[in-house]
Amino acid sequence: MSKRVEIIEQEEIFKKAIFRINQARLRHERYDGTMSEEMVRLNLERGDSVAALLHNQSDDTLIFTEQFRYPTYAKGPGWLLELAAGSVEEGEDPAETMKRELVEEIGYHVEKLRYIAKFYLSPGGTSERIHLYYASITPEAKVAAGGGVTHEGEDIRTVIMPYHEALMKIETGDIEDAKTIIGLQWLKMNKAYV
Repeated sequence: MSKRVEIIEQEEIFKKAIFRINQARLRHERYDGTMSEEMVRLNLERGDSVAALLHNQSDDTLIFTEQFRYPTYAKGPGWLLELAAGSVEEGEDPAETMKRELVEEIGYHVEKLRYIAKFYLSPGGTSERIHLYYASITPEAKVAAGGGVTHEGEDIRTVIMPYHEALMKIETGDIEDAKTIIGLQWLKMNKAYV
């Protein structure tokens, strides 16, 4: 069911690096069919991102990244264990972005990605969507050192972990990254079919 949205005014009020904040004055159709009062909403426009769950089926291990994430530092832990991920550049296909990021971050070349889902991380404040993938890999897929792109400030450690240990890290709170939790829960529900 499509509802009406009336954008009265929209402007970019902040732009730095990969972040933009847009402000909009708008009204939208309510569930009863009437239009809302005028309101102001902000949107952190971050663009789309990608993430991939890499699974070595022969020894049932998963490959993660660990790196410093400033926005998590004040509340802890600062360094996050997460799926390899990256930002989709304008005009780039998300699957191609993911393949590029896998080589840059962890050094693995993947031909075939299985699409899982796309989702918003915090739709009350940002338009960022994650395109989530799964890939079965072997040690032979390791083609580069990984570690990230130094001139972009990346310092990434590759972490290989047994599947059951990764699931336990959700329960213990050692994995706090949403895309990683979603990916692991997907694998738990679909492990018989991968």
